Amino acid sequence: MTDPHPASGTASPFPNRIKVLLPGVLIAAIIALASQFIAEHYGAPTMLLALLFGISLNFLGSEAKSRPGIDFGSRQLLRLGVALLGVRISGEVLTLLGWKVVLLVVLAVVATIGFGLAVSRLFGFRYRFAFLSAGAVAICGASAAMAIAAILPRDARSEERLIFTVVSVTLLSTLAMIVYPVLSVAIGFDDKTTGIFIGATVHDVAQVVGAGFSVSEETGNVATLVKLLRVIMLAPVVVVAALVIRTVASAQEAEGKRPPLVPIFVIGFVALAALRSTGLVPEIIVEIASEASRWLLVVAIASVGLKTQPKDILNVGLPAVALLVAETAFLAALVGIALGFLPLAGAG
Repeated sequence: MTDPHPASGTASPFPNRIKVLLPGVLIAAIIALASQFIAEHYGAPTMLLALLFGISLNFLGSEAKSRPGIDFGSRQLLRLGVALLGVRISGEVLTLLGWKVVLLVVLAVVATIGFGLAVSRLFGFRYRFAFLSAGAVAICGASAAMAIAAILPRDARSEERLIFTVVSVTLLSTLAMIVYPVLSVAIGFDDKTTGIFIGATVHDVAQVVGAGFSVSEETGNVATLVKLLRVIMLAPVVVVAALVIRTVASAQEAEGKRPPLVPIFVIGFVALAALRSTGLVPEIIVEIASEASRWLLVVAIASVGLKTQPKDILNVGLPAVALLVAETAFLAALVGIALGFLPLAGAG
């Protein structure tokens, strides 16, 4: 008797792949939508809400039907979201800020990452968490944490380290949004210098905008430009880290797990930033790609939350909090001292 379904074994894998991934991706997308709705009405950070909702619904992540889509969201969608971040970046930022401010930001990013790596042993951590936390503090908060996590060698605690870093850096960024404008006024910074300080020290973009424009329009504009410069640093930092990990850390991994020379999503980030800098990309495309990036990252962090048990986050412990606070304080002190002693605000 002939097979009544002769084509079933040769069917296109693409529809089948969509069918497998859809349940998990839909769960993460619904969490993202709910998080955005609450964020718009109550002012809480969307990324943090998505993460917390994901963790609270983590039982869904263990379901066989949803697991493939959740894994896809926490990895592939994460990388795509980071790549699309590049469309926000334009080389014009460098000329608008002046070389002194550019130099300050570059040195602050490098010094903060170096500080985190140097002191991490004192807190009982090795390079994975040190680089993850310091990179998040130095560059752009949760987005940087997710980009860095994507190139770090994975182990049993990769997800809990990422979750803890995103939660902590978002909370610290929210606190900085409230404290840093007041601190800047107390120190005696003018509006432009305050903008440089806020843009160079507050972790997440949304909090930079909130803190800057709470002082004045000039402070908000300067803070946003400086923050974008820190986002530009994401690509070189991740590329250098990927090269180091490939040549050093991967020697400890099993054969065949050697990471790529430069991650594909980083190439996409750089390519989109370069394309944006040409001025050929219509503003409507920039807005669509930026919004797509934001949503992809929210879905990705919801997916990470769905894979995480609350007890795993608590296992990271108080030393991790202390390290993140130390990195945050180091960055603020370094930038504050530089602005206090050097005439950077007037550089052009």
